[in-house]
Order: sequence, then structure tokens, then C-alpha cells
Amino acid sequence: MSNQTESTGKCHGIGKGGAELAVNCRGVAKGYGEDDTRIMALRGVDLEVNKGELFMLVGPSGCGKTTLISVIAGILDQDEGSCRVYEHDLLHMAGHEKVRYRARNIGFVFQAYNLLPALTAAENAAMPLIINGVKRKEAVERASEILTKVGIGDRTKSLPAQLSGGQQQRVAIARALVHDPRLIVCDEPTSALDHETGARVMELLKKVAMDNQRTLVIVTHDARIFNFADRIARMDDGRIEQVVSSPAELEH
Repeated sequence: MSNQTESTGKCHGIGKGGAELAVNCRGVAKGYGEDDTRIMALRGVDLEVNKGELFMLVGPSGCGKTTLISVIAGILDQDEGSCRVYEHDLLHMAGHEKVRYRARNIGFVFQAYNLLPALTAAENAAMPLIINGVKRKEAVERASEILTKVGIGDRTKSLPAQLSGGQQQRVAIARALVHDPRLIVCDEPTSALDHETGARVMELLKKVAMDNQRTLVIVTHDARIFNFADRIARMDDGRIEQVVSSPAELEH
């Protein structure tokens, strides 16, 4: 990319094929630890995700997938390179600006669910709305509707400790969807679900999350859901090794 392009800000939002970009990473590097103990999780990642696309990241454990989506979602800052989300550079936002942007535009499904133990399922799912200023009663009602769509409308008043792992995962998915974010990032969203439930959740994500040019980036080991992807990127050792449009094209 030329210096002129960088300075004018042009072309940040257009991919190689002319599609508008939701995510544009260039040379992203991230390490953990210091000096001799430093481990590089990302080694100069270039990645483009189109608006309205369901994009999957696959690869062995420890290859950098979760670190990459955490950078994309603004949860981690990269050490080097740039990552623009809907043409916003989260790294260079002030802390309060980044928090506000994430609250309005990004939904994240954590692999560990990260539910608040003292809140009901509906209250947990409503948190993004409450953070964005929606009154609690309305927020809980809207969250309950999403919980019904993910198949646990009968557990809206249950605490996380009263839910199975799969049910907690669906609360986490509802929480990521409830505020209609433009980008939804998921870390192993079907790992605790049986095949039928996992397929139903993916169909919901495909239908609800992808409306109005929303974008979905999913980290997964679950080959059963690969066919839901528009494109799949295979990672290994902190790098993107391959990007394909069909699971059959993946190298093993």
C-alpha cells in the first residue's frame, strides 16, 4: 500500500476484489512475555473480511486464532501492524472512545462464556443494551426475545449456575446479538453444543447476524459447521496460511 494511500485514508475499506471491508489487518504482530521468554502469537498477519461475510478461522490450538480475534474486537492491542474495523483504527482510539465503539458495534462470544453469576440469563444477555443506555426493563425484554430465538426462552430467569454448559453458551450468543452490532466475533460458539443444536445456532447466526451487512468472524475447531462459512482462513504458527471458499479446499 502506497504512502499516499496511507496518508489520504483512501482504499482502507475496499478489498482486493472490490468488496467493502469490515476488517482490514496489515502486518499484525502480537507477543506475550519478555526477552528470552517472549512467545509470538501473531507473526505479521494480513487479513481482509468483507462486510456481510461469515468468515471462519481454523487451525491447531495455540496457532493465534483467539489472539487475532481479540485484536479485531479491540480486546487486545497488537504490538505491530494495523487493524481497521469498519475503517476505524481501534489501537489509536482513546480508552473511552474504544469502549464506546465496542459497546455499539461489536458483539463477542467468549469461549468461557464470561457470564455474571449473580444475574439471570436475561439480565446477562441484556448487558450490552444496558451499557448503551437502554432502560433495564426494555433491555431484559429484548434479551428474552433473543434467548427464545436461540432455544432457551424457558430459562430467562435462571442463574448461570442453574444452566448447562450448552445453555450458558446460548446466553453468551444472545448477549452478542442483542444490541445489533455490525461485527460479531465468536470463539468456539458450538463447542459445547450437540450437532443439531450447533446447526440451529449457526443457522440463527447466519440469518440474524448477517442481516443488514453485519459481519461474523468465528474461530472454530468444529468441522461440522464449516459449510456455513462464506470463506475459511487456515492459521498456523501465528500466520494465515490459506484462505478458501470451500471446506474441501482446506489443506491438512
